[in-house]
Amino acid sequence: MQREPVTPTLPTPVSAGSDNGDGTGQAALRAALSELVEVTTRVRSAIESVVTGRPGLAWLTVTVLLADGHLLVEDVPGVGKTTLAKALARSIDCHVGRIQFTPDLLPSDLTGVNIFRSQTHEFEFRPGPVFSNIVIGDEINRASPKTQSALLECMEEGQATVDGTTHRLPRPFLVVATQNPVEMEGTYPLPEAQRDRFMARLTVGYPDADAEMLMLDRQESSSPLAHLSPVTTGATMLRLAELVRHVHASPAVKRYVLDLVGATRDHPALRLGASPRASLQLLKAAKASAAMAGREYVLPDDVQELAVAVIAHRLILTTDTRLAGSTAQDVVSQIVARTPVPPSPVGRR
Repeated sequence: MQREPVTPTLPTPVSAGSDNGDGTGQAALRAALSELVEVTTRVRSAIESVVTGRPGLAWLTVTVLLADGHLLVEDVPGVGKTTLAKALARSIDCHVGRIQFTPDLLPSDLTGVNIFRSQTHEFEFRPGPVFSNIVIGDEINRASPKTQSALLECMEEGQATVDGTTHRLPRPFLVVATQNPVEMEGTYPLPEAQRDRFMARLTVGYPDADAEMLMLDRQESSSPLAHLSPVTTGATMLRLAELVRHVHASPAVKRYVLDLVGATRDHPALRLGASPRASLQLLKAAKASAAMAGREYVLPDDVQELAVAVIAHRLILTTDTRLAGSTAQDVVSQIVARTPVPPSPVGRR
């Protein structure tokens, strides 16, 4: 049974800089980070019990959730894209909405409609599936661009406007959308503005032979999803996401983020570089990664680890680059390899 979406009242989070002079502020922050590590480890383990042999998928998925972003999962049919999204949703006790994107889907099918009640002679708003904490969008690129664009306001501003009235969406709010490669039949390419709203894109890929054998054994009699129980709540994840905002990023690390993103804007292999939104989201994701590692500060390694997932899907290659067989992921990897890395903040412990 799905729970009603709730936006809990949050306590004031502990800032990395707040301290009473006796170390209590830092102690409270470390205690909160210990809870974050423990909760996110449980969520990742729950996901990995269903999606076997690919631990990086669960790590990136939880990172995006903590960083208050949205996730685009792209690959061919049958490799577990929707299973990954459903495993995350079942691991967290919150309201889940699911949308099956089809060519005839209308924007109102996502956001909701106003229905006239003859008894009261008033319109009543009936919310659509986006009014959930976790929204699973199956095959988002099978819907028309008009319908895809209905998610723009929801994903960026946390609200939906229907017939001139703006409705706030619940928090936490995460869209996990799956899509098939654009060369497959019946797909529409996502508009650049839509892709830019997704914090990260991941490719599921095929499991290795051992992982696929384990999958066959586990699903021989029943689906692991059927036995997956929540390991935390939406309110807890929202509180931990607020904590992530107070992870420290030094000026050198911020400059490193800007250097990586800025290098895409004049790269000869690219027709369109990454937007300032990419800089913001890369830093947010790096903070979440640092928090999941139990650190109250960001390392350049956190930025490097997430650069391809956060930046590559926003880029448009030149025709010559595509014909040469290079991908956006290749270009971002080259930029990461060539960009000078700032020294790690060894002093922050």
